[in-house]
Amino acid sequence: MAGTTVQRAQVEALVREALTRAMAGNGTLPAGAPAAAEPPRLIANISARHCHLNQKAVDILFGAGSSLTPMKDLYQHGAFAAEETVTVFGPRQQMISGVRILGPLRDDCQIELAFTETRFLGIDAPIRISGDIEGTPGCYLVGPAGGLELTHGVIRAARHVHMSPSDAAHYGVEQGDRMRLVVDGEQGGTLGDVLVRVGPDLRLEVHVDTDEGNALDLVNARSVRLEKM
Repeated sequence: MAGTTVQRAQVEALVREALTRAMAGNGTLPAGAPAAAEPPRLIANISARHCHLNQKAVDILFGAGSSLTPMKDLYQHGAFAAEETVTVFGPRQQMISGVRILGPLRDDCQIELAFTETRFLGIDAPIRISGDIEGTPGCYLVGPAGGLELTHGVIRAARHVHMSPSDAAHYGVEQGDRMRLVVDGEQGGTLGDVLVRVGPDLRLEVHVDTDEGNALDLVNARSVRLEKM
């Protein structure tokens, strides 16, 4: 039995060596290189309508000295969905209630909506990356303690992917590059121009809005993958 075990181990080693040489010959691996590492785990999530507020806005909408109450942690480190929500009014006097606030608090207020929602409210919101709100339209927010008119801050969030430096090295991309998200499913498809955002504390996660996610039936996808453009 001992001899059989040694022989089997030798055969397996020879097979692995032969496969490595064959892959190297096809350009898959350089000669002598180890097998490729497993790709990082990719998460693709639908980012539903939400808002980010500063302390001044929280005081006006929920009462002086109020703070956000974390309801659940989000995938990115330190981010959370709060129990508090607001109602958003547009120039057509249409409203969307129950818009979730995400924490932690920011320096500036920002409302992120899908295209369908901005059309319903009558707001001509541009596609922007989070935080880029200069020159954007505003809206009116209502909370349990008061109302607040924002002169700017409403955007349609650009589809994007968060990743760490090691994830970026795996995909061969840098901050600001564009990628494709390929969704395999009964209603699958491909979304281009997925903006790459790289940071040391970021976890690999794609964000698309509700219009995009529903069009591809993302919640029922068999698999998702990223490709470099």
